Amino acid sequence: MNKSKFLYLLVVIMLVINVGIISYLFFTDGIPLLNKGKEMPREIVIKKLVFDDQQIKAYDLLIKGHQQKIRFLNDAIRAKKNELYSHLKDNATPISENDRLVKQIANYQSQIEITHYNHFLDIKKICRPEQLENYNELTTELAKIFSHPRRPKHAK
Repeated sequence: MNKSKFLYLLVVIMLVINVGIISYLFFTDGIPLLNKGKEMPREIVIKKLVFDDQQIKAYDLLIKGHQQKIRFLNDAIRAKKNELYSHLKDNATPISENDRLVKQIANYQSQIEITHYNHFLDIKKICRPEQLENYNELTTELAKIFSHPRRPKHAK
């Protein structure tokens, strides 16, 4: 086999492999190992509290309302951050204006934490008395369950 036929065969094989990988990622849920073994917070809460079907329906409604509130607050934070960072191109933005925006961002972040706290109080309300011990145990794990994965550090 001469060199050009070998290179042609190699290109065809690589093309088939690439098409196969892209097809697999397109027709599945993306990268399968990314969330492997990691349960979603909803499933963790349902399992730990041993919710029945009626409680799961109530919990799903709580989740929907909670997500809407958090989305609204996150959007408000993003808008205020954009406004704040737009001042970087100005030569002289009053410090008081920047402070006002930072305080608004902090206020929205505070509202997010209060919303999370109230969400878990609402979850407690749908628990039966025999589930409250599991609920109390769950509260010690909330920060770990609902924390975002750590991002890689920037290279120095």
